[in-house]
Amino acid sequence: MQIAVTCGFGVETATKYELKRLGYADARCENGRFGFEGKLTDAFRANMFLRTADRVYVKLKSFFADTFDLLFDGVYALDWLEYIQGDNAIDVTAKCRNSKLFAYSAVQSIVKKAIVEKLSNRYKTLAETGAHIHIEIVIDNDNVSVLLDTSGDGLHKRGYRDMVYEAPIKETLAAALLFYSGWTPDKPLLDAFCGSGTIPVEAALKARNIAPGLLRRFAYEDMFFTDKEEVKRIRREAEDMVDKDVRLKITGFDIQRRAIVLCNRHAESAGVKDAIHFETSDMRNFSSAISGGYIVSNPPYGERLMSETELKTLTIDFKKKFKELDSWHACIITAYQDFERYFGRAVKTRKIFNASLAARIYNY
Repeated sequence: MQIAVTCGFGVETATKYELKRLGYADARCENGRFGFEGKLTDAFRANMFLRTADRVYVKLKSFFADTFDLLFDGVYALDWLEYIQGDNAIDVTAKCRNSKLFAYSAVQSIVKKAIVEKLSNRYKTLAETGAHIHIEIVIDNDNVSVLLDTSGDGLHKRGYRDMVYEAPIKETLAAALLFYSGWTPDKPLLDAFCGSGTIPVEAALKARNIAPGLLRRFAYEDMFFTDKEEVKRIRREAEDMVDKDVRLKITGFDIQRRAIVLCNRHAESAGVKDAIHFETSDMRNFSSAISGGYIVSNPPYGERLMSETELKTLTIDFKKKFKELDSWHACIITAYQDFERYFGRAVKTRKIFNASLAARIYNY
């Protein structure tokens, strides 16, 4: 079967690297979606171990449709009894690009109708009170892909972050930022604006080889056709990989005390509180006699309740502090357009989206 893995814009290189390490070197990316041949077990493993991906799907079928009749017939032709029972709650979403069928709501309605009519041949009534089944329809140049979501909640929801501070970075994006930074666990790491603590926590999880899906459940675990023994085996595999003996030097600074309270809460929930030192402090107070460390941060910017003058001053002061450190590296994500102007020209930049904001990653 075809497995489809999605990721955010700008994250593709990191996700491709992860897929290769998992053994899926043949995965090819198109429009933010990787595809590779595999078994249902591979979808389970991708959910458990991918740090930077958004969702994992199983492609049930692909066909051509430039009319609603062809769309209905193509969806109806699937043997939905293999995937859905009479009590499953069915949800359909749609994405359309360069196609004659472009009205999302109409596509969703037609697809749901086709599924329900097919199931009605077996079930007199559909209660839709049981496990949730999410079907995504992607229509690209009149080619329809029918995808079964095996993730459920987006993969950024690790299970450790129940409360957030202002404008938090997603866990998947934090993991991608760490990948692009080049940081390795033997080096000191500082998040100078740690907010909810996501970057330091993701760093500790990665360093200790704690699978990002270990603390949560996935949609596939509640599907009736799931091999429950395989689910248990994959969880045991993830548990056996954990290395709690790795010694780390990870620090998180934030000027707001309530942010640090959240950071410690999330680190404890993730099981890595002992690996991170959080401190209520201004980044201007940081100093280190150690050389070769890394700053990986998502600093505040205009969209995050700072004036232009405050933002300029903060960036200049941040640059001064960075220059005082001996042979340190920095990887910064920000939507502040004048960041390079005041911090200095980056060695490398990368376009990316932080939530709905166009941003860049700057490497120094």
